[in-house]
Amino acid sequence: MAALMEDEVFMAFTTYAALVILKMLLMAPLTSFYRFTRGAFANEEDVGRKSEEEKKKLLRTHPDVERVRRCHQNDLENIIPFVVIGLLYSLTRPELSSALLHFRVFACSRFFHTIAYVCGLPQPSRALSWILGMLVTFSMAYRLLSTGLFL
Repeated sequence: MAALMEDEVFMAFTTYAALVILKMLLMAPLTSFYRFTRGAFANEEDVGRKSEEEKKKLLRTHPDVERVRRCHQNDLENIIPFVVIGLLYSLTRPELSSALLHFRVFACSRFFHTIAYVCGLPQPSRALSWILGMLVTFSMAYRLLSTGLFL
């Protein structure tokens, strides 16, 4: 464990993994913010103290809330694989410059993806940022398989 803590690649990975995980975790409070500011709640108990008339108005979907929820779902589908594959990739002892490129490009692509998704930037901005992140994850997976780490 001490050797890992001295490994520059591993430490870089933990930094960028922590950044994208924190970004992903912040999507839940952002969803709540949009729910309250747009007055769009999903569950009966969320509006339990309101009158029946108010409940009917508040129990609804809103495009902005759904946009943030879909962005959060996309984070779950992409950041978790990055963390798992990135951890294993960092154990293959890649060059620091190559590893930093992978980690930085992925982190930037996810932050830009969130901005593009939540703000509704025109396509292909969101799609390109998603593709870039996926390519990084696939590149690290290729390195894992090609080094024979598990053979």
